Amino acid sequence: MSFFKARLPYAMTAIPDINPNQSTELLKELHILTRDGKLNQDSRRKLKQVYHLFRFIEPLLAEVLAKQPELTLVDHGAGKSYLGFILYDLFFKAREVGHIYGIETRSELVEKSQALANKLAFPRMSFLNVSVEESIDTPQLPAMIDVVTALHACNTATDDAIKFALQKKAKFIVLVPCCQAEVASVLNKHKNQSFGITALSEIWRHPIHTREFGSQITNVLRCLLLESHGYQVTVTELIGWEHSMKNELIIAKRSGAPRKNAQQRLEQILTELNLLDLKPRFIY
Repeated sequence: MSFFKARLPYAMTAIPDINPNQSTELLKELHILTRDGKLNQDSRRKLKQVYHLFRFIEPLLAEVLAKQPELTLVDHGAGKSYLGFILYDLFFKAREVGHIYGIETRSELVEKSQALANKLAFPRMSFLNVSVEESIDTPQLPAMIDVVTALHACNTATDDAIKFALQKKAKFIVLVPCCQAEVASVLNKHKNQSFGITALSEIWRHPIHTREFGSQITNVLRCLLLESHGYQVTVTELIGWEHSMKNELIIAKRSGAPRKNAQQRLEQILTELNLLDLKPRFIY
């Protein structure tokens, strides 16, 4: 029994949900594991989401390093930086190359994340107390970034993350959008006018449909925007719906060859759905 207790921080097989290469010290610091090494249901759900996302991101990181000696990743709306820390622990740490930057507006979370990175001896992690929009021009970040992630960056923060990635010529963009309210608000604003323009307005006549359709069309517009800037886009589920309702995963790979009709399609959708107020956000 004493041997088991002594080995618990490293005995990953004791908790099947945990990646065998994962530091349990890190998971305790992130409060995913309790101090006695246990995993509650809420933490299990959170860990499962991050691990699923890691499985999508890991091959992208490997692809970048197969072509160049260095690697930079920016995580927008980092929050407590669960994703950044787990990416560093499972991928960056062993390779001794690459740098992760976490972008977060809440200064207390930035300070805690930086303190934790120092405590765990993760030297190639930096945290910036700026908005996603402000990060586009900050001199604290490199001119080019290889991979951009945004896990549940709320509402237009996801759009700012896309703009950031385009400006930084990111090779890969990984998005799990959240709380897409802007398109729904514009649909609602012009609802009466839209009734006289198109029968499609019936799709968002009822408030619940306005919300759901607004969320769906937001991501459609984002995909078209990325394709118009030369990205190949894949859209899939991140994880089972029982674990998260914000479950759409968008992965974009820079090909340098814009889809020929992407911008035209984007403009047609904005016009037909009476969303021209949003043209500056989705066409540039």
